[in-house]
Amino acid sequence: MKHVEVAGARIRYHESGDPAAPPVVQLHGIGRSLEDWLPQHPLLAADHRVISVDMPGFGLSQRLPVPATLGSLSDGVWQTLDALGETRPVHLMGNSLGGAVAMQMLVDDPGRVSALTLAGSAGFGREVTFALRVLSIPLLGRRLLSRIDPRTARRVERALFVDGSLVTEERVRMAVEIARQPDFAPVYVEIARALGSFRGVAPRWRAELLTRVRQTPKPTLVVWGEHDLVLPAAHLAAARVALPHARTYLFPETGHMPQLERPAAFADLVREVTVRR
Repeated sequence: MKHVEVAGARIRYHESGDPAAPPVVQLHGIGRSLEDWLPQHPLLAADHRVISVDMPGFGLSQRLPVPATLGSLSDGVWQTLDALGETRPVHLMGNSLGGAVAMQMLVDDPGRVSALTLAGSAGFGREVTFALRVLSIPLLGRRLLSRIDPRTARRVERALFVDGSLVTEERVRMAVEIARQPDFAPVYVEIARALGSFRGVAPRWRAELLTRVRQTPKPTLVVWGEHDLVLPAAHLAAARVALPHARTYLFPETGHMPQLERPAAFADLVREVTVRR
């Protein structure tokens, strides 16, 4: 893993493939890290420059000196790509919160985006797992996030997948390490509060963002896991309505991270979008 400095913050990233090949940029979900995209690197690196990023304040990256919002996360990723010398149009891929950030990046600078892949993305409905709604309560959220231990981390990981074998000791250890970072709890609560409340994901930012994405159409793929316990698969129907230009796909017997649980099939769908653009 490597690091680059952005606005005084140390941002962690992983890169593979030929730097001259078409670029793919991968963004993780809330409280997560670039490890959620690692299975895609060997599948896409043969003909892409693949860049996975720990977004500012998440994973092992430091936060930026501004409140955590979709806009600041979008800006932080764009600045990271600038620091890496990647100024070509990129294929943005986002899981969960990362999907919402990818859409924000598109509307912030559409000329720098070639295509969009959204996996179990935030932004298509109010419903979200009860645990995330509780964590949006400032004092309670910080208290709970500060108490993540191996047992808690294992329980969280297990809720992400249908295939329990993916809940490895390595993934549990990484989750605990991330939770111990000084920026983890405050940034988590900030972005959770910016996007919703105990009642669920707020409608205003979703409506505004999706309208702007629809007005700036790019080749788009939206996929979901049939058994997503974080953001329900019913949101895929909402995505079809909100983004009629998008191709959609529902992975059977799959949880919140199809890019990790069904890596080969996911990569095949991504390649079709890339070729069609």
